Amino acid sequence: MISRLPRWIEYGASILALVAGCINAIGLLGFEHQSVSHLSGTATLLGAHLVGQSLGSSWHLAGILFAFFLGAALSGYLLHGSTLKLGRHYDTALLAEAVLIFVAYTTLSRGDYVGHYAASAACGIQNALATTYSGAIIRTTHLTGIFTDLGIMLGAVLRRDAFDRRKAVLYLLIISGFIGGGALGAWLFSELRFEALLFPGTVCLLLAGGYRIYRRRAG
Repeated sequence: MISRLPRWIEYGASILALVAGCINAIGLLGFEHQSVSHLSGTATLLGAHLVGQSLGSSWHLAGILFAFFLGAALSGYLLHGSTLKLGRHYDTALLAEAVLIFVAYTTLSRGDYVGHYAASAACGIQNALATTYSGAIIRTTHLTGIFTDLGIMLGAVLRRDAFDRRKAVLYLLIISGFIGGGALGAWLFSELRFEALLFPGTVCLLLAGGYRIYRRRAG
């Protein structure tokens, strides 16, 4: 149950959502207006390009989808499941995400589209950093499921069921983090262009270090 989970989950989830929102805003403004923290729009664009017979763009979009998939696969290899458990290699996964974000910064600054794939793989790693509780999987790189679950919770309250306050707080922190990250990413991109990616990359490094210290002290 959510009430039994440590408080750092809420703080970590909100910070990861901020990272994802920041990367996604930079992607929308600088990666040819493409989202990279989630794939629904990219998959739709791929379908549209296939009909339009735009072969080059189709391969590029397919590459972004595949890079996201590979990032999630790496996370799955490191973490061995989606249920939260202290001792798993969340720090290693976050370090890999940071490295990929820095690769995206370096390549995109040179005008190399390989950076799109690196940013997508980084988001794939983060999206697979899932915490499971009460039958729900919480992800921090998109908000569709969060808003859906909040709507379900509201419907349950109207039916006079019990209200899980802490679960609602976690959802609201993730939403606030993602939107705040989007605003921050847009501002940073307007000031720094692709150097804006240094911020989410650095945050991932700090999270990795913080989790490693916490794990050693808790162990």
